[in-house]
Amino acid sequence: MDLLCKVYGGTSDEEDDNGGIHLQRPILPPPKRAKFENFHQVSNHLPLYKSNPSANLPAQASLPGRYISKRERAAMASVEKVPDLSTTISPTSSPVLGSILDSVLPHNILSALRDQTKVYGNMIHTPERLSVVLDGHKRSVNAVQWSTSHAHLLASAGMDQTVCIWNVWSRDQKKARVLNCHHAAVKDVKWSPYGLFVLSCGYDCTSRLIDVEKGTETQVFNEDQVVGVVKFHPDNYNLFLSGGSKGHLKIWDIRAGKVVHQYVRNPDPILDAEFTVDAKRIISSSDTSKSNISENSIMVWDVSREIPLSNQVYGEAYTCPSISCHPSDPKFIAQSNGNYIAIFSTKPPFGLDKYRRYGGHSVSGFPIKCNFSLDGEKVISGSSDGYIYVYDSNTCKLIRKIKAYNEACIDVVFHPVMSNVVASCSWSGQVSVAVT
Repeated sequence: MDLLCKVYGGTSDEEDDNGGIHLQRPILPPPKRAKFENFHQVSNHLPLYKSNPSANLPAQASLPGRYISKRERAAMASVEKVPDLSTTISPTSSPVLGSILDSVLPHNILSALRDQTKVYGNMIHTPERLSVVLDGHKRSVNAVQWSTSHAHLLASAGMDQTVCIWNVWSRDQKKARVLNCHHAAVKDVKWSPYGLFVLSCGYDCTSRLIDVEKGTETQVFNEDQVVGVVKFHPDNYNLFLSGGSKGHLKIWDIRAGKVVHQYVRNPDPILDAEFTVDAKRIISSSDTSKSNISENSIMVWDVSREIPLSNQVYGEAYTCPSISCHPSDPKFIAQSNGNYIAIFSTKPPFGLDKYRRYGGHSVSGFPIKCNFSLDGEKVISGSSDGYIYVYDSNTCKLIRKIKAYNEACIDVVFHPVMSNVVASCSWSGQVSVAVT
């Protein structure tokens, strides 16, 4: 009894200076586990794209000893595995050098471009206002094309891996865009009929759809061959044709990014390809140095059945680097390495006109191109001597010869509105606009 009294009634071993007594704290039972009642409310607000989701959980989640259910642990684990998507890879962009708007054009040229029903005979008397030399490519230029929806813009494809967009008659900077999307030389470029988009192809085995206004690449179409030519379908602008070094012709659907038709006959490289006006056939030319040149130089394909309709269109021993279909008549022309332009029918049996041809210019192994005017009344061609040759489409007579470059003139095209204006490019890397 004395011992019990001594234990409970005695002083503590620890006393302060004033003789005070420190009482021992009573030992409390452990706290009950907190009940997590608002799981659904919290889980609905969990961050989906954060690299550190635990920092955004409610304060209850950090309490020590708090019970975490299996469902909550699974939800937290799934959030931690979500990658951080706050940083996205920006598409390939190109510098904006000048304006692509027509508001920077001189008033008389702007009026002529907007009034397409007018006859532009008076513009012939002021060639100095329309004739322009455009320097910017560092190597040879393979193709040029006018925009049909924005007739003051011109696109050019060069061996320096760039596509240049020119605001041709701008009072300010004429080179509006330099599109650096390709990783090798660019072979061809075409404006989309939808507006400010261009489709280009080249030695990097790709075709690329590029937004000109933003200067960014929107789609890439990869192939296992060097792509040398692209053409939009004349009726369905969501489709385009490509031809390459392995002899494959393909029709792509831009919306799906897939090949919907493919045409294969021989492994010879495709030099050029063109839809007929009714879009039911494709005409292609090949470099047939490895096979019978008299059989496979020019071929006609059925678009829907993917079969060749004829491979004996051109019986002479020359390759044809360029093909162009007449805008209304059932005929097409082919630039021959025999230094003339041959005329063919687009109707079976796709015969060669043996009595008419356009001659006077020279090809000399260069990829010289030829084209019809929009009304089909003229044929225009480049030449290895640096001249531009303009022929009468019906009589095949030479109308005019224009000195453009010191080296070969590769491509030349008529303006879509002003029929007396042409754009051309050269093997030396120059692009120019002239009045014919």
